[in-house]
Amino acid sequence: MVMPVTTVIKRDPHRFLEELRVHYSDVWEIPSSQYLSTPDFIVVDPKTGKKTRVSFVSLDDGEIVGVVYDGLS
Repeated sequence: MVMPVTTVIKRDPHRFLEELRVHYSDVWEIPSSQYLSTPDFIVVDPKTGKKTRVSFVSLDDGEIVGVVYDGLS
């Protein structure tokens, strides 16, 4: 089994999530989500070093239906 690789992005998390909202109608802050145990992205704010985990939620057929994140600090 191949484990997914988490991508680290250094940019403003607020702006990153706003850009995701343009493309996905469901973007939710759910810190306890099981999808965040292996996030697709970790967004690191270059000014503060704070990290936000972000994961895509997809159906069994691979269709992405939403995005969850663990909060903006």
